[in-house]
Amino acid sequence: MRNTAEALQAFESTVAVYLNELEHLKLEQLHIKPNEEDWSIGQMYMHLIQSAQYMHLRNVDQCLAGNETPVESPGEKTERGKAVFELGSFPPVRIRIPASPQYTPPQPASKEQLVEGLHGVVERMKRTEADLHQANSSSTIPHPGFGALNAKEWFLLVEMHYRHHLLQLDRLKKELSL
Repeated sequence: MRNTAEALQAFESTVAVYLNELEHLKLEQLHIKPNEEDWSIGQMYMHLIQSAQYMHLRNVDQCLAGNETPVESPGEKTERGKAVFELGSFPPVRIRIPASPQYTPPQPASKEQLVEGLHGVVERMKRTEADLHQANSSSTIPHPGFGALNAKEWFLLVEMHYRHHLLQLDRLKKELSL
């Protein structure tokens, strides 16, 4: 498993790719969906920002808070979770989750919203990484597919998740001829 400083550096490089891609797209292009089931590129960006801020990093914070108040969750990492962390990335396969009001991200209101959101995640990752040295590895919160993850694992998941979605970005750009 890579260390958090390396993961932060890799994350910043990946976000730089997303920011560079944004420079070449118009808001109208960010809203185009290849079909009814698929997300637009803009929705994918919103998903990355929201999942990092409101799931992954929130769970890091909760695990870190568990250093004072035990929030140890029962259970262990699933086989899928173990494989992802051993590999250091998600498998290069498309993951489909049915559309739903609570999961399907909204279309972005502007490109600036996406730029600010990505910068916000980078800043929060930098602040969070500095606190991870004090993390108690037994303080965990369950992930729906990977099982019990500690603060460091939730942090590493952000970088893996952003890297994984580069495949979706490439696929959408090809499908939309962008």
